[in-house]
Amino acid sequence: MAPTGTDVSADAINFATIWEGVAAAVPDKPAAAHGTESHAWATFEGRSARLAGALHAAGVGADDKVALFLFNGFEYEEAQFAAFKQRAVPCNVNYRYLADELAYLLENADAKVLFFDETLSGRVAEVRERCPLVSLYVQVGGGELMDGAVHYEDLIADHEPADPIARSGGDLWFLYTGGTTGNPKAVMWPHDQMIANMQAHYSVLGRGIPETAAEAVEGAVELNSRNRTTKLLAAAPLMHGTSGINALHTLTQGGLVATLAGRSFDADELWSTVALHRLTMLTIVGDAFARPMLEALDRAEAARRPHDLSSVFQIMSSGVMWSQESKQAFLEHKPMTLMDSLGSSESVGQAMQLTRKNESVASTGRFMLGPTTQVITDDGRMVEPGSGEIGRLANKGANPLGYYKDPEKTEETFPTIDGVRWSIPGDYATVEEDGTITLLGRGSVCINSGGEKIYPEEVEEAVKTHPAVLDCNVVGLPDDRWGQSVNAVVAIDDAVEVGDEEIIAHARTQIAAYKAPKRILRTAAFVRSPNGKSDYQWAKAEAEKLAEI
Repeated sequence: MAPTGTDVSADAINFATIWEGVAAAVPDKPAAAHGTESHAWATFEGRSARLAGALHAAGVGADDKVALFLFNGFEYEEAQFAAFKQRAVPCNVNYRYLADELAYLLENADAKVLFFDETLSGRVAEVRERCPLVSLYVQVGGGELMDGAVHYEDLIADHEPADPIARSGGDLWFLYTGGTTGNPKAVMWPHDQMIANMQAHYSVLGRGIPETAAEAVEGAVELNSRNRTTKLLAAAPLMHGTSGINALHTLTQGGLVATLAGRSFDADELWSTVALHRLTMLTIVGDAFARPMLEALDRAEAARRPHDLSSVFQIMSSGVMWSQESKQAFLEHKPMTLMDSLGSSESVGQAMQLTRKNESVASTGRFMLGPTTQVITDDGRMVEPGSGEIGRLANKGANPLGYYKDPEKTEETFPTIDGVRWSIPGDYATVEEDGTITLLGRGSVCINSGGEKIYPEEVEEAVKTHPAVLDCNVVGLPDDRWGQSVNAVVAIDDAVEVGDEEIIAHARTQIAAYKAPKRILRTAAFVRSPNGKSDYQWAKAEAEKLAEI
């Protein structure tokens, strides 16, 4: 595929141009579902086109930023499609953000439009005076309208559909990532580079990455004719990469993206939605989703009202480690493919682990490198398999431009080594003799104890293999002797009596003793980010409170 460019064409590799072509070719096929409702491609395209007409009337065009302060639902995907149609840049906004965080992101993004849910209007009202660049506020939901805002459905009703325009493969999609430290940063993904990450999708057809929008539409039509399109359940929030990226890929191949109506995770609702829409692929975030899903399956079977999993072909997890034990449990319920994908906002598909029925389940955190990924030491050398050296995952494949308005961080994360541009977000790993990697974790939360580097994710997985531990985050706290000590903030099953020393001793059977927690800190209300990822800022504050530091 040609490198990212800014050439404008009526047939560019662009999400909006491809999706318009898919809607014209298969108008009656399902494109979106939310709860029990579903929309065909013609409806998805028609509503988005009217929203694009409203954006055009508001002066929104190429490179203008459109912020989405929304929960999962039809509106998220439609507003994003409408922005793409105008060559504008959709920006995800975490719906948990309070006023200061929201104001920072809107200012950082230079946002011109803000779509927001009615339940978030109080926070939006707080920041209006601090965000003078925002000229259009669009409220989703039928509640009392915030002063100065317009209702989402009114925009659709009051505007004619925007005409299709020529676009570029270099048009952008922003994925704001909070990381583990510092303010959120927008990863700038060109459309053509994000679509270039879809090689696995097109290999089903025996095709390479499409060169034009027409070729992409042709592939989507062929998949539909074969009944091979993905019907995706985006179980995590669309505002995060796990669901957001997979939703982009699913729509580009002419498939269906479904979301849950509930705003807190309900595993029974998930399985009911799967059965209702005959969904084929589920995206989850590790054991934070897997454990309640398995518990719901077990409850339903015990009550002799089992959930219908017959349509499910694949469950994919990304973002956090997915334990060997829960993978095995899924396979006992139904033969399927389990894909444990290792990637980040800055680098898609760095490595993966595929698990199927009647195959040995690989150990937690062990992955096969992707074709464009290697492990590189901090001084720029390739890690030799079996050497025991620690390096960072580095991807030279389809990659983003960098971080918006942050050239220094861009240069650090996307360095050029021996003439090759890499994406190196900061995930550390070792390379085994067979070429597989063992993921250690993100360097930004690495603990330095007595000169030894300890990666929290590795310790967390060891602690969580104890049957009494429901969840765990590991953080470093100041220590007079070691500099930092390893501390596990854990949620414990109330039905099990277990001492701290037993948990620590169990961890030592899984990992080296120096990595094991020195202290177990029990919390009654474990907190994760909305997509199930670890919230290390919360964990650090909770650990300091519980340890009385």
